[in-house]
Amino acid sequence: MSGKLKQIGLITMGALIGAALTLNYSAIANREPEPLPIEDLRAFSEIFGKIKSDYVEPVEDKKLITEAINGMLSGLDPHSAYLDAEAFKELQVGTQGEFGGLGIEVGMEDGFVKVVAPIEDTPAHRAGIKSGDLIIKLDETPVKGMSLNEAVKRMRGKPNTDIVLTILRKGESKPLVITLTRAVIKIKSVKHKLVEPGYGYVRITQFQEQTGNNLVAALADLDKSNQGALKGLVLDLRNDPGGLLNTAVGVAGAFLKPDQLVVYTEGRTEEARMQLAVKREHYLRSGETDYLKNLPAWSRSVPLVVLVNGGSASASEIVAGALQDHKRALVVGTQTFGKGSVQTILPLNNGTAIKLTTARYFTPSGRSIQAKGITPDIVVEEATISTSDTPKLELHEADLERHLSNGQDKAPKAQPPKPDRKDGGAKDKGAKPEATEPADIVSKNDYQFNQALILLKGLHLLQQR
Repeated sequence: MSGKLKQIGLITMGALIGAALTLNYSAIANREPEPLPIEDLRAFSEIFGKIKSDYVEPVEDKKLITEAINGMLSGLDPHSAYLDAEAFKELQVGTQGEFGGLGIEVGMEDGFVKVVAPIEDTPAHRAGIKSGDLIIKLDETPVKGMSLNEAVKRMRGKPNTDIVLTILRKGESKPLVITLTRAVIKIKSVKHKLVEPGYGYVRITQFQEQTGNNLVAALADLDKSNQGALKGLVLDLRNDPGGLLNTAVGVAGAFLKPDQLVVYTEGRTEEARMQLAVKREHYLRSGETDYLKNLPAWSRSVPLVVLVNGGSASASEIVAGALQDHKRALVVGTQTFGKGSVQTILPLNNGTAIKLTTARYFTPSGRSIQAKGITPDIVVEEATISTSDTPKLELHEADLERHLSNGQDKAPKAQPPKPDRKDGGAKDKGAKPEATEPADIVSKNDYQFNQALILLKGLHLLQQR
């Protein structure tokens, strides 16, 4: 009798959980709740009860429910996730430009952690971590079986503490074992330089709250250094994993005309359908000063080349796609990552939140970025002097397990590996990388940048005719 009562109680609990989630979702989406899948909820309750009674050791109810929520979200696509209170707080801190860890933007693929892009001037970047690297072990713990949130938590930690990453890299005969020292990651999201009289270079490493302001300040400084209007500008978005949507609109707005469309989204709910243009209410938060009013007069007409690669994702692709569609810039480099889905952070009453994919991004001309990316106007492969023909491993959104489809056509097949002319080689087991800073923000040996500069000079000559 007590067993039957227990079973009825578990079924009731499952139904109440489902009802609570449905009602909460209904309030957010402002529409009628979906019918409850009663039979599936009964199965959930039965499994919950079996684990509680038969698992090899006792398990707390909270852990079981949390793991069920984790599985429910992570099973949808690589970007939806449950954020506990700590992860939610870290997410909020990360968008402000300072957080602790290694400096890697990562995703999940086939149960392992894959690197989307290392963030500049971080331990990961200085160690030579590359886009497409597959992390198979954190210290002595295999990554297989971990959730992405758990793996990220393990990589983060107190500054000045070490972690050993075991990495698979295509073309290497054995895993690379690299020891990194955690640090407080302070990201300078905008860097700039007058590379020669008349020609400027701006690098955006990530789209943060102050990136728009910092970009305008960089353009003003280039104007001052050049003592007037530039003849051409390179906007470097390579290995920029993205960031805040409103900031992407502001960055695009620095080069587009007022009111021009930057990006639109399509989703199931009214809130998920947006059209974002170069309008102050679309790139500024309430009460913020309009930083685009301080732009140099030439910024919206200067010949512009945008550099992209397989590490350019999300907000980077929005900016590149908008400038390309409006024929405001030539996009140069290699195919971008293809992360064109919208994640909405939905806070819950207990201090946690869910990160839920709610829409797809589209460029002004109607191209879906998801699982496809931005195709450059001019393809220029990365090329430096090398002594090997090691193939390069490029990771794109379409390569991720359970990736969201493009919405317009079938997800493209992963491109075959391209020759990598970079110098490369396994580091000694457990060796720490040398903590060296780059001598300049852009190398003289950067082939893609040099090609962009040549293009700009050609565009300037055409304008003079």
